[in-house]
Amino acid sequence: MAVTSATGSQAAGQDIGALGKAQLASSYDTFMKLLTTQIQNQDPLAPLDSNQFTQQLVQMTGVQQQLYSNDLLKQLVGNTGTGMSQAVSVLGREVTADSATTGLAGGRATWSYNLGRDAASMKVEVVDANGRTMAVASPSGVSAGDHTFTWSGTDLTGLKRPDGGVYTLRITPMDASGATINSRVFQRGVVTGVEQVNGQPVLSLGGAKVPWTAVTSVRQPA
Repeated sequence: MAVTSATGSQAAGQDIGALGKAQLASSYDTFMKLLTTQIQNQDPLAPLDSNQFTQQLVQMTGVQQQLYSNDLLKQLVGNTGTGMSQAVSVLGREVTADSATTGLAGGRATWSYNLGRDAASMKVEVVDANGRTMAVASPSGVSAGDHTFTWSGTDLTGLKRPDGGVYTLRITPMDASGATINSRVFQRGVVTGVEQVNGQPVLSLGGAKVPWTAVTSVRQPA
């Protein structure tokens, strides 16, 4: 019930704000038309008192500014509620995020991954945004812990892919018996930008967009 009531109150507040701006715009247009008509038809020997309509104009402008200030305040509150203010605080800091996607920049794409235990063999695949395989590797004897994998940007046909593309890393590590090992692919880098996508904050990290909710750690860069 509390959630429904809060949502209803917010919608009502938005309706009132929109109605207030619409009424103000209508009143302002009417006021300017009346003022123009009065000035055009005033008696040259007894001109209108400019102080009165100047005060009215100032009052209407003040109301207009207050309505727009309320809009900005609602936007600020909304950004705070979605974690936007927290996301902005990590600009320039090094973060770790659970994301297997990164961008190709400077002719390279780099991922980090973690293995729960030693792997006797492992299949590594780089796929593009359409799910097409760009590169394949088969490292062996990879120990447990954190590792990095760097792709040169050259696909299976020998073509050098242009910077700006987004790619995903897939790994399948196995032990000596052929059993799959628990693993995790993640991104680690300095946050260079923050934006809001579909109401949620998104970080620019290593040429890719990473959801704020995927961040697992934050620290000052070395």
